[in-house]
Amino acid sequence: MKNVGWDAYQIFAAVARNGGLTGAARAEGSSPATIGRRVLDLEQALGRTLFLRSQTGYSLTRDGAALLEQVKAMEAAARGVDAWRRHGEGQSVVRLMLGTWNAWLVCENIDAIRTEADDFRLDMSITERRAALAHRESDVGIRAFAPEEAHLVSRLAGEVAYAAYRRRNASGTRPAWLAVSQEDAISPYLRWPHEHAAAQVAIVVSRPRSLLDLARAGAGQAVLPCFVGDLDPGLERADEEIRALRHPQWIVANGEDRHRRDIRTVSERLFRLMRRHGDLFAGKRPSRTA
Repeated sequence: MKNVGWDAYQIFAAVARNGGLTGAARAEGSSPATIGRRVLDLEQALGRTLFLRSQTGYSLTRDGAALLEQVKAMEAAARGVDAWRRHGEGQSVVRLMLGTWNAWLVCENIDAIRTEADDFRLDMSITERRAALAHRESDVGIRAFAPEEAHLVSRLAGEVAYAAYRRRNASGTRPAWLAVSQEDAISPYLRWPHEHAAAQVAIVVSRPRSLLDLARAGAGQAVLPCFVGDLDPGLERADEEIRALRHPQWIVANGEDRHRRDIRTVSERLFRLMRRHGDLFAGKRPSRTA
């Protein structure tokens, strides 16, 4: 039998935990076709059938259930090795995965997340892609939907509202639109200008953070979270809230890690920060200059 990489077992576990290819693909940031092919490759490499396939999903065979227990033990061992390594370095690490604007809020309030008295290092990964916890790429993340993976724990932190913003007291005709490039427009609010005002898009950038800078400069209007636009004294709403973009947000972590003191501390502090700004996230608070 050829050697099987650890990532193949992780994909197998994702299918087992999500009951099928679609949920596993969401968790892994891949496609159902790719996940299905990887599972077949693993079964062929092992010479065993791991799943019973049906229209309602994938269920484990006896061999599959036995393998899942082995994979769980491997995951636990990997966590132990990682903890031992961090202990040897004299400092634990909490990996926090955030989108552009939640990262901005955390940076603005970093003392609420990590203090000088804390003995852990905070590693922040800033990306628009879904917070990936299945392979321990991060310890705590924020998602715009309730997690479907059975091994994740979550807390609802409130709702996020969006609106179009332009430079305050801008004169002249209605400003043109600012947008992130279509290939980089992962989130619905980033796709909105392309879907509703494509002919009026004047400037395209590759990073969401540049939308705020361009709107401040008067280059046009951009869709932004209300907790960003309403706090900026140089901006004003160009129109009413875009209700179709409103969504909840969840703080998520691996269930196996939720009792680790440093992860629990960061998760709890992040929850308190977001709840404290709940009205602002929901677009209910007036701007600083209103």
